[in-house]
Amino acid sequence: MFIDRASIYVKSGDGGDGVVRFRREKYVPAGGPAGGDGGRGGSIYFLVDEGLSTLMDFRYRRKFIASSGQAGQSKKMAGKDGDDLEIKVPPGTLVKDAKTGKVLLDLTIPNSRVLALPGGRGGRGNPHFTTATRQAPSFAERGEPGQELWVQLELKLLADVGLVGYPNVGKSTLLSVVSAARPKVANYPFTTLTPNLGVVSLEPGHAFVIADIPGLIEGAHTGVGLGMEFLRHIERTRLILHLVDAAGVDGRDPVDDYAKINQELRLYSEELADCPQILVANKADLPEASENLERLEELANANKQEFFIVSAATSQGTAALMRRCDLLIREMKKAAPAAEQVQQLILPKEETPPVDEYTIVRDNEDYVIEGAGLDRLLRRLDLNNPDTIVYLQNLFEKIGLYKSLAEMDIPEGATVRLGELEFEYME
Repeated sequence: MFIDRASIYVKSGDGGDGVVRFRREKYVPAGGPAGGDGGRGGSIYFLVDEGLSTLMDFRYRRKFIASSGQAGQSKKMAGKDGDDLEIKVPPGTLVKDAKTGKVLLDLTIPNSRVLALPGGRGGRGNPHFTTATRQAPSFAERGEPGQELWVQLELKLLADVGLVGYPNVGKSTLLSVVSAARPKVANYPFTTLTPNLGVVSLEPGHAFVIADIPGLIEGAHTGVGLGMEFLRHIERTRLILHLVDAAGVDGRDPVDDYAKINQELRLYSEELADCPQILVANKADLPEASENLERLEELANANKQEFFIVSAATSQGTAALMRRCDLLIREMKKAAPAAEQVQQLILPKEETPPVDEYTIVRDNEDYVIEGAGLDRLLRRLDLNNPDTIVYLQNLFEKIGLYKSLAEMDIPEGATVRLGELEFEYME
């Protein structure tokens, strides 16, 4: 089964807690603090696996959670870091924020390993809070929680050449003739229900990937037929082979088919419509084709496109067409080498905000201190520990928080809030 969309939940591991420990050794009566730091939580990575071609695996597993870091130990020994978690996806996978639809990662380079969500930092043990006046701190930091996100995975096939055209024009037959792919071939509309990939190998060092894109009919860009589902799979192609049924077997006019398919491409994407095209007149072995070949050639000339006459059923003209595709693909790759390395957007990492940047706002009769750095610090401390409160009081004095409150002429006894911490203002 071909699955090209999936929604999954990813979460990096929580950081381990720092611990409070002291040296308790014989002959060392005044041993100092010796609590270890917590280990870092495991990170989430995406691994581009060439062996995958669909998002089928995500149909059965929707949540990916990395392991947490371990708490610190005594003797200043750090806890073990959590194990990183790799999520394997096929080349051509887009990772989007499920809420906003923003593209976060474009995974096109085979075997690349891309960081998505870094693990939470481990908390610091009590030795980090030692000062000249605080020789035995009895508090430590909690580990940071990992980052979490619902993401939408969307697969866009990576193919050098895309085959487009109405159903039954012979795309699947051509793919089976020029490559080792074996798509289902039959004479009825929408035989091909999924995109098919094939590798065309002409000689050593000369090979390219070709994709049969099914279901393009009038209205495809709005979702008619299978169009909206599969049009995106040709967005990355360098060259489009536009197949038409020169014999008009189904009673359609090939010139009219050509115009309608190109209109659908343009309505879906101007960039896709401007992609280089070769017009391919298929089923040329049938007698009915002769009356349309001249019209099709004139059409190609008018649009400054190359024109090939083939019969996929008998292999007539297919070898010459593939050689021409190979030459054009190689020329395109030389002309735009940067296109081989698609920019990858890594999910934004959480930076450590400074604690001395804050604002004080009034909320009715209360005063609220807002600052990302202070909020982050308080989330990692045990506010029920008296030593923690003393540490915070000294910190507030150091960063000028008490001075800022005094300059606001706050009445004595007013409530001041900072996250979960509340205290009465006293001059």
